[in-house]
Formats: sequence, structure tokens, C-alpha cells
Amino acid sequence: MSDWLAYGSMFASSFLSATLLPGSSELLLVSLLMAGKVSMSGIITIAALGNTLGGLTNIIIGRFLPLKQQGRWHDTATAWLHLWGPAALLLSWLPVIGDLLCVLAGWLRFAWLPTVIFLAVGKTLRYVALAYATLQGMEWWH
Repeated sequence: MSDWLAYGSMFASSFLSATLLPGSSELLLVSLLMAGKVSMSGIITIAALGNTLGGLTNIIIGRFLPLKQQGRWHDTATAWLHLWGPAALLLSWLPVIGDLLCVLAGWLRFAWLPTVIFLAVGKTLRYVALAYATLQGMEWWH
């Protein structure tokens, strides 16, 4: 597999995984690391970049939603998000909940710079932890 194909596939998979569309970038990351054909830092960087841009897509979608009250769940979610602010996006890597956090961050009009920073840190730490666990598991297995 060429480097271009590996990195391109990782970017596309991680981008789609961060949007409301289904994806499994974790499986691809583990597969590429186990194959040993890509650098760990390179593949983590590409995965984090794609996943962060996908999360930003959800934030932009949230900014297009009208600002109106939605009921009791709305009050609970907005109170929690106002309490934590953009730092809540450290959890943006969680399945389903992470997508919702990104949309709500856009809907609540969080400031761009802290939003992007916390989003990128949360997404990157997930891939770093997964890569580390994969490489540790491979070392243990052999």
C-alpha cells in the first residue's frame, strides 16, 4: 500500500467518523499501525487533522440551527455546556455524544479559538492513546 493511499484513507475515514455519518477510523488506524507501513506520528497527525475538521463541520452545522428553546433536555444540556464551555469538547471523541457536543457547541456559538483548541486536543489524545495501546499490545504479543 502506498503512503499516499494509507494517509488519504486515514484522513477520509477520520473526517467521516467525526461527522454525523458512520465511520470506523480507529479500526483503520490500528490496521495501519499493525501493518507497520506508516509512521506512528504521521498517521496520528493525519487522523487527528481529519477528525478535527469533521468535528468543525458539525460545529458549523450547529451554527446554522435557529436559537430557540427546545424543552427540558435543552435546559439541561445548555446548562451543562455553559458550565464547562469549550472544555466540554475534550469529550468530542465519544461516539454519538461527541457529535452532539460539537453541534451544540456551534448552536451555543462558543468562541472559535478555544473551541478549536479543545476539539483538537480531545480528538488527538484519543488517537494517541489508541496508537500507544496498539503498539504496546503488539510488543506484548511478540
